[in-house]
Amino acid sequence: MSVTGIADGPLGPDSSGEHLRFVRRIYQMRTLGLGVGFFAVAGVLHEQGASPWLWAALVCNGFLWPPIAYLLATRSRDPEYAEYRNLLIDSALGGVWIAVMQFNAVPSALLAVMLSADKIGVGGWRFFARTAAAQVVTCLATWAVLGFGFQPHSSMPVILASLPFMFVYPMAISSAAYGLARKVVRQNKQLAHISRTDPLTGLQNRLHWDDSATATMTYCARSSKHAALIVIDVDRFKEINDFHGHLVGDAVLRRVAGTLRTATRMTDTASRLGGDEFVLILMDLDLDGALAIAERVRRAVEDARFEEAPALRCTVSIGVARMGPKTISAAMWMRHADAALYRAKQLGRNQVAVAED
Repeated sequence: MSVTGIADGPLGPDSSGEHLRFVRRIYQMRTLGLGVGFFAVAGVLHEQGASPWLWAALVCNGFLWPPIAYLLATRSRDPEYAEYRNLLIDSALGGVWIAVMQFNAVPSALLAVMLSADKIGVGGWRFFARTAAAQVVTCLATWAVLGFGFQPHSSMPVILASLPFMFVYPMAISSAAYGLARKVVRQNKQLAHISRTDPLTGLQNRLHWDDSATATMTYCARSSKHAALIVIDVDRFKEINDFHGHLVGDAVLRRVAGTLRTATRMTDTASRLGGDEFVLILMDLDLDGALAIAERVRRAVEDARFEEAPALRCTVSIGVARMGPKTISAAMWMRHADAALYRAKQLGRNQVAVAED
Protein backbone atom coordinates (compact mmCIF):
# COMPACT_ATOMS: atom_id res chain seq x y z
CA MET A 1 0.00 0.00 0.00
CA SER A 2 1.42 3.38 -0.93
CA VAL A 3 0.26 6.58 -1.66
CA THR A 4 2.77 8.51 -2.52
CA GLY A 5 15.08 1.83 -16.92
CA ILE A 6 17.83 2.98 -14.75
CA ALA A 7 21.04 1.28 -13.74
CA ASP A 8 23.05 1.51 -10.56
CA GLY A 9 26.24 3.53 -10.88
CA PRO A 10 28.30 6.22 -9.19
CA LEU A 11 26.78 9.69 -9.16
CA GLY A 12 28.32 13.14 -9.04
CA PRO A 13 27.66 15.33 -5.99
CA ASP A 14 25.10 17.51 -7.78
CA SER A 15 23.09 14.57 -9.13
CA SER A 16 23.28 12.73 -5.82
CA GLY A 17 22.00 15.75 -3.91
CA GLU A 18 19.08 16.18 -6.29
CA HIS A 19 18.22 12.48 -6.06
CA LEU A 20 18.33 12.56 -2.26
CA ARG A 21 15.91 15.51 -2.25
CA PHE A 22 13.61 13.44 -4.45
CA VAL A 23 13.86 10.53 -1.99
CA ARG A 24 13.06 12.79 0.97
CA ARG A 25 10.06 14.25 -0.83
CA ILE A 26 8.67 10.79 -1.60
CA TYR A 27 9.38 9.66 1.97
CA GLN A 28 7.26 12.48 3.35
CA MET A 29 4.39 11.70 1.00
CA ARG A 30 4.66 7.95 1.63
CA THR A 31 4.60 8.44 5.41
CA LEU A 32 1.51 10.61 5.21
CA GLY A 33 -0.29 8.43 2.68
CA LEU A 34 0.37 5.17 4.46
CA GLY A 35 -0.54 6.72 7.79
CA VAL A 36 -4.02 7.80 6.68
CA GLY A 37 -4.44 4.82 4.33
CA PHE A 38 -3.90 2.50 7.29
CA PHE A 39 -7.31 3.45 8.71
CA ALA A 40 -9.12 2.82 5.41
CA VAL A 41 -7.80 -0.75 5.24
CA ALA A 42 -8.14 -1.27 9.00
CA GLY A 43 -11.87 -0.51 8.80
CA VAL A 44 -12.34 -3.44 6.42
CA LEU A 45 -10.09 -5.80 8.40
CA HIS A 46 -12.07 -5.01 11.54
CA GLU A 47 -15.34 -5.94 9.87
CA GLN A 48 -13.81 -9.13 8.49
CA GLY A 49 -12.44 -10.17 11.87
CA ALA A 50 -9.00 -10.48 10.31
CA SER A 51 -6.32 -12.69 11.83
CA PRO A 52 -3.48 -11.18 13.90
CA TRP A 53 -0.92 -11.82 11.15
CA LEU A 54 -2.91 -9.64 8.73
CA TRP A 55 -3.04 -6.87 11.31
CA ALA A 56 0.70 -7.23 11.87
CA ALA A 57 1.28 -7.03 8.11
CA LEU A 58 -0.87 -3.89 7.87
CA VAL A 59 1.02 -2.22 10.73
CA CYS A 60 4.36 -3.09 9.13
CA ASN A 61 3.25 -1.76 5.73
CA GLY A 62 1.68 1.36 7.19
CA PHE A 63 4.32 2.42 9.68
CA LEU A 64 7.54 0.44 9.20
CA TRP A 65 7.79 0.37 5.42
CA PRO A 66 8.25 4.18 4.94
CA PRO A 67 11.47 4.43 7.01
CA ILE A 68 12.73 1.13 5.57
CA ALA A 69 12.15 2.38 2.02
CA TYR A 70 13.88 5.65 2.89
CA LEU A 71 16.95 3.84 4.24
CA LEU A 72 17.11 1.55 1.21
CA ALA A 73 17.03 4.54 -1.14
CA THR A 74 19.43 6.80 0.72
CA ARG A 75 22.02 4.05 1.13
CA SER A 76 21.84 2.99 -2.51
CA ARG A 77 24.53 3.95 -5.01
CA ASP A 78 21.68 5.38 -7.09
CA PRO A 79 19.00 6.79 -4.76
CA GLU A 80 16.67 7.76 -7.58
CA TYR A 81 16.63 4.27 -9.07
CA ALA A 82 16.12 2.74 -5.63
CA GLU A 83 13.20 5.08 -4.94
CA TYR A 84 11.51 4.19 -8.22
CA ARG A 85 11.91 0.56 -7.23
CA ASN A 86 10.30 1.37 -3.87
CA LEU A 87 7.39 3.00 -5.67
CA LEU A 88 6.94 -0.16 -7.73
CA ILE A 89 6.82 -2.15 -4.47
CA ASP A 90 4.23 0.32 -3.15
CA SER A 91 1.93 -0.46 -6.04
CA ALA A 92 2.46 -4.19 -5.71
CA LEU A 93 1.55 -4.02 -2.00
CA GLY A 94 -1.48 -1.93 -2.88
CA GLY A 95 -2.71 -4.73 -5.12
CA VAL A 96 -2.32 -7.18 -2.24
CA TRP A 97 -4.46 -5.06 0.10
CA ILE A 98 -7.18 -4.57 -2.48
CA ALA A 99 -7.50 -8.35 -2.75
CA VAL A 100 -7.32 -8.80 1.03
CA MET A 101 -10.22 -6.33 1.37
CA GLN A 102 -12.12 -8.48 -1.17
CA PHE A 103 -12.58 -5.42 -3.37
CA ASN A 104 -14.50 -3.44 -0.77
CA ALA A 105 -15.56 -0.60 -3.04
CA VAL A 106 -14.66 2.66 -1.28
CA PRO A 107 -11.22 1.86 0.21
CA SER A 108 -10.24 -0.26 -2.82
CA ALA A 109 -11.15 2.52 -5.24
CA LEU A 110 -9.35 5.10 -3.12
CA LEU A 111 -6.24 2.97 -2.93
CA ALA A 112 -6.16 2.34 -6.68
CA VAL A 113 -6.76 6.01 -7.53
CA MET A 114 -4.17 7.37 -5.10
CA LEU A 115 -1.59 4.86 -6.27
CA SER A 116 -2.26 5.96 -9.85
CA ALA A 117 -2.13 9.69 -9.09
CA ASP A 118 1.21 9.71 -7.34
CA LYS A 119 2.84 7.41 -9.91
CA ILE A 120 1.73 9.62 -12.77
CA GLY A 121 2.95 12.67 -10.87
CA VAL A 122 6.35 11.14 -10.22
CA GLY A 123 7.13 9.26 -13.44
CA GLY A 124 4.42 9.97 -16.00
CA TRP A 125 2.16 7.56 -17.83
CA ARG A 126 4.88 5.08 -18.74
CA PHE A 127 5.88 4.60 -15.11
CA PHE A 128 2.21 4.39 -14.15
CA ALA A 129 1.71 1.57 -16.67
CA ARG A 130 4.57 -0.42 -15.10
CA THR A 131 3.33 0.07 -11.55
CA ALA A 132 -0.30 -0.59 -12.50
CA ALA A 133 0.74 -3.88 -14.10
CA ALA A 134 2.53 -4.89 -10.90
CA GLN A 135 -0.54 -3.95 -8.89
CA VAL A 136 -2.85 -6.03 -11.08
CA VAL A 137 -0.54 -9.07 -10.93
CA THR A 138 -0.22 -9.03 -7.14
CA CYS A 139 -3.92 -8.36 -6.73
CA LEU A 140 -4.93 -11.34 -8.89
CA ALA A 141 -2.36 -13.62 -7.27
CA THR A 142 -3.48 -12.69 -3.75
CA TRP A 143 -7.13 -12.99 -4.73
CA ALA A 144 -6.51 -16.54 -6.02
CA VAL A 145 -4.62 -17.53 -2.86
CA LEU A 146 -7.43 -16.23 -0.65
CA GLY A 147 -10.13 -18.07 -2.59
CA PHE A 148 -11.54 -15.33 -4.86
CA GLY A 149 -13.56 -13.61 -2.14
CA PHE A 150 -15.66 -10.68 -3.37
CA GLN A 151 -17.52 -8.33 -1.02
CA PRO A 152 -17.72 -4.89 -2.69
CA HIS A 153 -20.27 -3.39 -0.30
CA SER A 154 -18.84 -0.61 1.90
CA SER A 155 -20.52 -0.08 5.23
CA MET A 156 -20.81 3.33 6.87
CA PRO A 157 -17.99 2.60 9.39
CA VAL A 158 -15.68 1.65 6.50
CA ILE A 159 -16.60 4.82 4.61
CA LEU A 160 -15.96 6.92 7.70
CA ALA A 161 -12.59 5.23 8.24
CA SER A 162 -11.69 6.07 4.63
CA LEU A 163 -12.47 9.78 4.94
CA PRO A 164 -9.00 10.84 6.19
CA PHE A 165 -7.43 9.06 3.23
CA MET A 166 -10.00 10.60 0.89
CA PHE A 167 -9.33 14.20 1.94
CA VAL A 168 -5.87 14.50 3.49
CA TYR A 169 -3.75 12.77 0.89
CA PRO A 170 -5.20 14.48 -2.24
CA MET A 171 -4.65 17.82 -0.55
CA ALA A 172 -1.06 16.85 0.21
CA ILE A 173 -0.49 15.81 -3.43
CA SER A 174 -2.00 19.08 -4.65
CA SER A 175 0.16 21.09 -2.26
CA ALA A 176 3.29 19.27 -3.40
CA ALA A 177 2.37 19.76 -7.08
CA TYR A 178 1.77 23.46 -6.46
CA GLY A 179 5.17 23.80 -4.79
CA LEU A 180 6.89 22.07 -7.68
CA ALA A 181 5.03 24.24 -10.19
CA ARG A 182 6.17 27.40 -8.40
CA LYS A 183 9.73 26.09 -8.39
CA VAL A 184 9.56 25.47 -12.15
CA VAL A 185 8.23 29.00 -12.73
CA ARG A 186 11.08 30.47 -10.66
CA GLN A 187 13.65 28.40 -12.51
CA ASN A 188 12.23 29.42 -15.89
CA LYS A 189 12.43 33.06 -14.87
CA GLN A 190 16.02 32.56 -13.75
CA LEU A 191 16.90 30.86 -17.04
CA ALA A 192 15.25 33.66 -19.00
CA HIS A 193 17.24 36.21 -16.99
CA ILE A 194 20.49 34.30 -17.50
CA SER A 195 19.88 33.97 -21.24
CA ARG A 196 19.49 37.75 -21.52
CA THR A 197 22.26 38.83 -19.13
CA ASP A 198 25.98 39.26 -19.77
CA PRO A 199 27.70 37.20 -17.05
CA LEU A 200 30.74 39.48 -16.69
CA THR A 201 29.04 42.85 -16.30
CA GLY A 202 25.49 41.95 -15.29
CA LEU A 203 24.12 44.14 -18.10
CA GLN A 204 21.66 42.92 -20.67
CA ASN A 205 23.24 41.04 -23.57
CA ARG A 206 22.81 41.39 -27.32
CA LEU A 207 19.63 39.31 -27.36
CA HIS A 208 17.96 41.75 -24.98
CA TRP A 209 19.30 44.74 -26.91
CA ASP A 210 17.63 43.53 -30.11
CA ASP A 211 14.28 43.14 -28.34
CA SER A 212 14.59 46.45 -26.48
CA ALA A 213 15.54 48.41 -29.59
CA THR A 214 12.60 47.02 -31.55
CA ALA A 215 10.19 47.68 -28.66
CA THR A 216 11.50 51.24 -28.24
CA MET A 217 11.07 52.02 -31.91
CA THR A 218 7.51 50.68 -31.86
CA TYR A 219 6.64 52.68 -28.76
CA CYS A 220 8.11 55.94 -30.10
CA ALA A 221 6.41 55.54 -33.47
CA ARG A 222 3.02 55.13 -31.81
CA SER A 223 3.43 57.86 -29.17
CA SER A 224 5.59 60.39 -31.06
CA LYS A 225 8.19 60.21 -28.29
CA HIS A 226 11.92 60.86 -28.59
CA ALA A 227 14.59 58.22 -28.15
CA ALA A 228 18.34 58.07 -28.62
CA LEU A 229 20.91 55.32 -29.01
CA ILE A 230 24.39 55.63 -27.54
CA VAL A 231 27.22 53.29 -28.53
CA ILE A 232 30.28 53.18 -26.25
CA ASP A 233 33.61 51.61 -27.17
CA VAL A 234 36.61 51.34 -24.83
CA ASP A 235 39.62 53.01 -26.42
CA ARG A 236 42.62 50.76 -27.11
CA PHE A 237 41.06 47.92 -25.17
CA LYS A 238 43.25 45.30 -26.87
CA GLU A 239 46.34 47.16 -25.65
CA ILE A 240 44.92 47.18 -22.10
CA ASN A 241 44.44 43.42 -22.26
CA ASP A 242 47.87 42.83 -23.78
CA PHE A 243 49.77 45.06 -21.36
CA HIS A 244 47.85 44.66 -18.10
CA GLY A 245 46.26 41.24 -18.60
CA HIS A 246 42.71 39.99 -18.98
CA LEU A 247 41.87 40.39 -15.28
CA VAL A 248 42.44 44.13 -15.58
CA GLY A 249 40.55 44.13 -18.87
CA ASP A 250 37.60 42.52 -17.14
CA ALA A 251 37.80 45.11 -14.36
CA VAL A 252 37.64 47.87 -16.98
CA LEU A 253 34.53 46.35 -18.55
CA ARG A 254 32.85 46.03 -15.17
CA ARG A 255 33.72 49.64 -14.34
CA VAL A 256 32.21 50.87 -17.62
CA ALA A 257 29.09 48.81 -16.88
CA GLY A 258 28.87 50.33 -13.40
CA THR A 259 29.24 53.79 -14.86
CA LEU A 260 26.36 53.15 -17.25
CA ARG A 261 24.14 52.05 -14.37
CA THR A 262 25.01 55.17 -12.36
CA ALA A 263 24.65 57.63 -15.22
CA THR A 264 21.35 56.40 -16.60
CA ARG A 265 17.72 56.40 -15.51
CA MET A 266 15.37 53.54 -14.68
CA THR A 267 13.71 53.88 -18.09
CA ASP A 268 17.00 53.48 -19.98
CA THR A 269 18.42 50.14 -21.12
CA ALA A 270 22.13 49.39 -20.89
CA SER A 271 23.57 46.38 -22.74
CA ARG A 272 26.91 44.87 -23.56
CA LEU A 273 26.97 43.77 -27.17
CA GLY A 274 30.22 41.89 -26.81
CA GLY A 275 33.92 42.59 -26.43
CA ASP A 276 34.39 46.20 -25.36
CA GLU A 277 31.22 47.58 -26.98
CA PHE A 278 28.26 48.82 -24.94
CA VAL A 279 24.99 50.44 -25.93
CA LEU A 280 22.41 52.60 -24.17
CA ILE A 281 18.81 53.06 -25.28
CA LEU A 282 17.48 56.31 -23.86
CA MET A 283 13.70 56.65 -23.75
CA ASP A 284 11.78 59.95 -23.87
CA LEU A 285 14.95 61.98 -24.28
CA ASP A 286 15.87 64.45 -27.00
CA LEU A 287 19.32 64.78 -28.56
CA ASP A 288 20.57 67.37 -26.06
CA GLY A 289 19.63 65.15 -23.14
CA ALA A 290 21.32 62.16 -24.78
CA LEU A 291 24.51 64.17 -25.33
CA ALA A 292 24.53 65.21 -21.68
CA ILE A 293 24.34 61.57 -20.55
CA ALA A 294 27.00 60.54 -23.07
CA GLU A 295 29.36 63.23 -21.80
CA ARG A 296 28.68 62.20 -18.20
CA VAL A 297 29.64 58.62 -19.06
CA ARG A 298 32.78 59.75 -20.90
CA ARG A 299 34.01 61.87 -17.99
CA ALA A 300 33.23 59.20 -15.39
CA VAL A 301 35.28 56.59 -17.26
CA GLU A 302 38.11 59.06 -17.81
CA ASP A 303 38.25 59.76 -14.07
CA ALA A 304 38.09 56.10 -13.07
CA ARG A 305 41.00 54.50 -11.21
CA PHE A 306 41.68 50.79 -10.91
CA GLU A 307 43.17 49.03 -7.90
CA GLU A 308 44.43 46.27 -10.18
CA ALA A 309 46.42 48.80 -12.25
CA PRO A 310 46.80 52.18 -10.49
CA ALA A 311 48.66 53.74 -13.42
CA LEU A 312 45.97 52.82 -15.94
CA ARG A 313 43.94 55.63 -17.46
CA CYS A 314 40.99 54.47 -19.50
CA THR A 315 38.83 56.39 -21.96
CA VAL A 316 35.87 55.66 -24.18
CA SER A 317 34.65 56.89 -27.53
CA ILE A 318 30.92 57.43 -27.88
CA GLY A 319 28.52 57.70 -30.80
CA VAL A 320 25.02 59.12 -30.39
CA ALA A 321 22.13 58.69 -32.80
CA ARG A 322 18.61 59.94 -32.26
CA MET A 323 15.70 57.98 -33.67
CA GLY A 324 14.62 60.09 -36.61
CA PRO A 325 11.76 59.74 -39.07
CA LYS A 326 14.03 57.86 -41.49
CA THR A 327 15.10 55.29 -38.89
CA ILE A 328 13.07 52.31 -40.07
CA SER A 329 14.83 49.46 -38.25
CA ALA A 330 16.99 48.71 -35.24
CA ALA A 331 19.82 47.72 -37.56
CA MET A 332 19.69 51.12 -39.28
CA TRP A 333 19.63 52.88 -35.92
CA MET A 334 22.72 50.96 -34.89
CA ARG A 335 24.50 51.80 -38.17
CA HIS A 336 23.92 55.51 -37.55
CA ALA A 337 25.30 55.25 -34.00
CA ASP A 338 28.26 53.18 -35.22
CA ALA A 339 29.05 55.84 -37.82
CA ALA A 340 29.09 58.48 -35.08
CA LEU A 341 31.34 56.24 -32.97
CA TYR A 342 33.74 55.88 -35.88
CA ARG A 343 33.84 59.66 -36.21
CA ALA A 344 34.66 59.98 -32.48
CA LYS A 345 37.57 57.57 -33.00
CA GLN A 346 38.80 59.60 -35.95
CA LEU A 347 38.69 62.77 -33.88
CA GLY A 348 41.29 61.32 -31.52
CA ARG A 349 39.20 59.08 -29.20
CA ASN A 350 37.81 60.07 -25.80
CA GLN A 351 35.15 61.98 -27.73
CA VAL A 352 31.38 62.12 -28.15
CA ALA A 353 30.14 62.40 -31.72
CA VAL A 354 26.61 62.72 -33.09
CA ALA A 355 25.22 60.88 -36.09
CA GLU A 356 24.01 62.91 -39.03
CA ASP A 357 20.27 62.73 -39.70
